[in-house]
Amino acid sequence: MSPPPRVYVEHVAIHVKDIHWHIAFFRDVLGLTLRDLHGTPEAPSQVWTYGSVQFIYRPEYDGFNGRLNHLGLMAEDAEAVIAAALAYPGVSHDERGRNWLVMPDGLVLEILAASPGAVAQALAVNPRA
Repeated sequence: MSPPPRVYVEHVAIHVKDIHWHIAFFRDVLGLTLRDLHGTPEAPSQVWTYGSVQFIYRPEYDGFNGRLNHLGLMAEDAEAVIAAALAYPGVSHDERGRNWLVMPDGLVLEILAASPGAVAQALAVNPRA
């Protein structure tokens, strides 16, 4: 049997109550800018960031049901990301540890330390090419 093809997750789609908060947090803390959006910048129905997530605006969304458990994010400087995240309003630690962060609407991030150059290589991939 031949080995399976190698893959990586290009993005994960998540329902969020406050899409603008998530856009700002992922831009300001994680450096993940928008690559696409549906709707207008003032009232997007969905957005995609370079390198990880798609947010789907659901103002009625409340809770974990139907979302996911957490996002594991590789960071060039995990400690800097954790510090910047905790300085953001409404972000706190999760009980699982220092590198686990909870967003105001319950989304949990696990911040992981990437090998040198790994993040730049992953972000250099054009998923639409």
